[in-house]
Amino acid sequence: MKLWGGRFRENESGLMEDFNSSLSFDRRIWREDIEGSMVHAEMLAKCGIISEEDLEKIIGGLKNIYEEIENGQLKIEGNYEDIHTFVEIKLTEKIGEAGKKLHTARSRNDQVAVDMKLYARNIAYEALKSLDKMIEALQKKGAENPAIMPGYTHLQRAQVVTFKYHLEAYVSMFKRDKKRIENSIELLNESPLGCGALAGSTYPIDRNYTSEKLGFCKPVDNFLDGVSDRDYLIELLSDFSIVMMHLSRLSEELIVWSSKEFDFIQISDQYATGSSIMPHKKNPDAPELIRGKTGRVYGSLVALLTVLKGLPLAYNKDMQEDKEKFIDAVDTVLSCLNIAADVILTMKVKKDNMEKAVDKGFLNATEVADYLVCKGMPFRDAHEVVGRIVIYCEDNNKDILSLSLEEFKEFADIIDGSIYDYIQYKNILAKGIKKEIEI
Repeated sequence: MKLWGGRFRENESGLMEDFNSSLSFDRRIWREDIEGSMVHAEMLAKCGIISEEDLEKIIGGLKNIYEEIENGQLKIEGNYEDIHTFVEIKLTEKIGEAGKKLHTARSRNDQVAVDMKLYARNIAYEALKSLDKMIEALQKKGAENPAIMPGYTHLQRAQVVTFKYHLEAYVSMFKRDKKRIENSIELLNESPLGCGALAGSTYPIDRNYTSEKLGFCKPVDNFLDGVSDRDYLIELLSDFSIVMMHLSRLSEELIVWSSKEFDFIQISDQYATGSSIMPHKKNPDAPELIRGKTGRVYGSLVALLTVLKGLPLAYNKDMQEDKEKFIDAVDTVLSCLNIAADVILTMKVKKDNMEKAVDKGFLNATEVADYLVCKGMPFRDAHEVVGRIVIYCEDNNKDILSLSLEEFKEFADIIDGSIYDYIQYKNILAKGIKKEIEI
């Protein structure tokens, strides 16, 4: 059964039916479709457009369909154009002629738009919960492991930090991600229901009623924009891409840290795999997959931007391409966040190895320069002196703290015994990031 076939003389090609169908992916929004339809029906009855008797039948039928899909009794499958067609046809089969009245004063254009906004809003809240789980995992693991470790620039040992402080950098990133998603929710939270195909409806509908009942802040201001707006999907895809970028950066560090060259952490067997030929291998596949799937989410963002870039107002069937890309990105980012949180919670932190790396890295060289400046030496001269101290240590297989006072004085007479306290790593941390760490 076609919901739009009256104007056509010939049947649709079977090939076109398959090509045109979106049921395989928009079945995901069945809950939102039924929710929007129930509120639309209530509004029709409130405005006297359908009878209370018809409303009772429609609401009862939609609730029954919801329950049957929820418990698996009704499968979303078959030769239907989309989820909207599926629900309306099933409703009409259940309640008869009253089911055909549901679509009064509504176009599939504004129906699709409101369903996708409801779905996007629900997903955004789900993403916020997953980000909270990620943040909690990082904070918990950091609190359990305040060990000192090298901080890096250019992947070279630079200055001493703590493992906790390093993880807190990602906490800051994910907190920004939450703010971006919250902003996206605020911007998308306007109802397109009542826009019709593109220019509203001649029926005396109440858009404020449906907007309020569906939890939107207000109806959209412009009907043309309401049915063709996919900015909110692009914005959420952009937010998700940034989340994935942060996850990918974290994954890269976990991969590097788990290598024998660093040996800072050990990823749990639950999130690693072995080699089919090398029995000694333990591969960090979970973070590697997250790193790889980042490009998948980026691809969805670029794909949707490309689909929309040349479309005239208002709705065009090109827009059907929004759902598959968005849903795939949603599945990817949520699964990656949940996996990453578990990887963090279950990994072992090798504190001793981190501390040994600090000892070998001249990570207090900057503080030696600061010490000389405090003694009155210009910074550029201090920088030069410390560079020569580092060369001396390399040539003699020493670290800076192991130098005797006599050795220090070979480079600068102003150095005295106070230098040792000044460049002790715990003291450096206490002076530098004392408010944010526990030593």
